[in-house]
Amino acid sequence: MAYHHGVDDVALLALLSWAADDAAEALKRSSTALVAGSASQHHSDLATDRAVLAVLQEAGLGCLSEESGFRPGVSDDALVVVVDPLDGSTNAVAQIPWYAVSLCVVDAAGPRVSLVRNLATGEEFQAVRGAGATCNGAALLSPPRRVTVLNEALVLLSGHAKVHLGWRQYRALGALALDLCAVAAGRADAYLDCSVDAHGVWDYLGGLLVAREAGIEVHDVHGRDLVILDHGARRTPVAGPAALCQQLRRAWADGAGAPLRGAE
Repeated sequence: MAYHHGVDDVALLALLSWAADDAAEALKRSSTALVAGSASQHHSDLATDRAVLAVLQEAGLGCLSEESGFRPGVSDDALVVVVDPLDGSTNAVAQIPWYAVSLCVVDAAGPRVSLVRNLATGEEFQAVRGAGATCNGAALLSPPRRVTVLNEALVLLSGHAKVHLGWRQYRALGALALDLCAVAAGRADAYLDCSVDAHGVWDYLGGLLVAREAGIEVHDVHGRDLVILDHGARRTPVAGPAALCQQLRRAWADGAGAPLRGAE
C-alpha cells in the first residue's frame, strides 16, 4: 500500500507503530559499539534507522532521518516522516532507561501525526493534529493548574546553564523527544535547551506535536520556525506554558552566554 496525503490518521499511526516495533527489535539485536571513525554514532543508531526506513519507504513515504538524511517518497507530494530512530543513544548505551524512537509525519500544514516510544519501558506517546495526544492510549489532558512562575518550576534541560536561572529544580535526562512528552504529561513544568543551536528537527518534532496537542507551547528561543525539513538546520527549543516560556527565553541568554536574536 502506498501512503499519500489522503490516507487517514489511524492508518498513519498504525504504520508508525509498526516502524517502532521493528526499531525495538533491531535495537535488541544490534551492537552499541561506536561506528569506526565516529565519536558519537553507534551501530545501534544505524540498525534502528534501517529498520524504521524499511517500513516507511515500503509505504512510499519520504523520510528525513538524523542518521541517513533525506530520502524522497514515491511522488513529489508524498508525505514526509521526520525520523529519530534512537533519541538518547548515549542513554541506551549506558542502559539509562530514557531513550526512544521518535517519528512525526509532516504534510503541507506541518506536523500531522507523531509517535514517541520509550524503547526501554515501552511507554508510548501519540498525537494527531487537532485531535489531542495520548500516553499508552489515555488522553493527555491539561491539569487544572500548570506552573507559570519560574521559581516554582521543575525544568528539564539539555546542556547546562552557566548560571542558575531561577528555577526551583532542574533535571538533564538526555532525550529531547521524551523530555517534551514528559512536559506534556505534567511530569515536569518546562524544557529549556541551554546549548546553542544543537538540535535538529528529528530531535524534537515528534515530542513537539505531543506537547502542543496537550496544551504546551513549544518555540525556538529566537522565534524561528521549528518545522523545517532541512538536515543541516539547528534550533534551540523551549517548552512550557506561555508565561513560563517567556521567562525561560529571557533567562536563556544568561544561561547560554549568547544573546537572543530578533524581537522579544
